[in-house]
Amino acid sequence: MSTSTPLKEVAGRKNFGPDHALVTTPQPCVMIATWDADHKPDVMMAAWAGQYDYKQIVVSMSKHKTTENLEKTGAFTVSFADINTVAQSDYFGLVSGAKVPDKVAKAGFTVTPSPNVDTPIINEYPLTLECKVVSWSDGILVGEVVNMSAEDSILTEGKVDLAKLQPIVFDASSMCYRAIGEIVGKAWGDGKKFVD
Repeated sequence: MSTSTPLKEVAGRKNFGPDHALVTTPQPCVMIATWDADHKPDVMMAAWAGQYDYKQIVVSMSKHKTTENLEKTGAFTVSFADINTVAQSDYFGLVSGAKVPDKVAKAGFTVTPSPNVDTPIINEYPLTLECKVVSWSDGILVGEVVNMSAEDSILTEGKVDLAKLQPIVFDASSMCYRAIGEIVGKAWGDGKKFVD
């Protein structure tokens, strides 16, 4: 439908039109890390990301210093911002590595080289996906997850526990970050009462 065509009212609802800020809320706050040409760590926040396939992740983002880096190395890590890293994570989204090449150190963060792909692991993020670039075209990055590593502090019975990780999401409708909340239901379980 053309945006110039007047929208019809939906009974009992407020129309917003195709406003992307509301369409995709909430958005995960993922941190994309790479090495630059001088082997300095670079990291940026990306909010338009998700699982693409069983072992693949997809991130929508425009051209950045980070995308230049991953084009050269063919690798990147994805970490998840949490309630303990809000200010640093926001900073990584505000400042370009092209202008502040030492922004990881400036934020007080440290890195360890990934043993599996040519990219840094940001130590202060307790959950990291180590990825190889599958494709990068028209602002769509697809990565193959080679390994997922997690600190013991966020595990319960050997599995990642979101209640311990406390990841944040970006709320574009109010321009803020929110913590992921409590469990409200059982996946592939609560809906069974409607199955014949």
